[in-house]
Parts: sequence; structure tokens; C-alpha cells
Amino acid sequence: MKIWTLDYNGHSIRVENTWLGARLLVDGVIQDEFKGIGFSIKLNGKISSGTSAGEVIKVSLGGFFAIDCSVFVDDKPVLSSSRSYS
Repeated sequence: MKIWTLDYNGHSIRVENTWLGARLLVDGVIQDEFKGIGFSIKLNGKISSGTSAGEVIKVSLGGFFAIDCSVFVDDKPVLSSSRSYS
């Protein structure tokens, strides 16, 4: 399993990717989930409280030998990384 976490304006954004799917959690609450195997996965969520309430979160996961994770909040990039399986 590969996990990416970040803090955004006091909110916790967590992306989990496993061999059997992926999910997006915002402040500990599952916002979106993909079940199955895919080389390109899109997840969506929304911040529900605070000064960032209503901001849309988009996650893109993809790759074959390495998994790239990109996170956007209101179409602005807040995380971009590439990790190889070891």
C-alpha cells in the first residue's frame, strides 16, 4: 500500500493506493473510492468545513512501474509525486 498525506488550510487530505483500489479521505472521512485494478484512477472530494468549505479536491493516480499521485484543490496543484514500488 502507498499513502500520500498533506495538510491543506488545516484539513488533512489522505490518498491511499493498494493493489485492489484507491481512496480519498478528507479529515478522516472517505470522499471517494475506486475498487479494482486500474492504470489511471481519478478520485474527487470536497472540503466541508472551515474557510476552505466547498473547495473541490481532484486526485489523479497512474502509472505502471511507478505510481504518480497528483492532488489539486480548486484546480491548483498542491501535491505531485512519483514513487516506485520497492
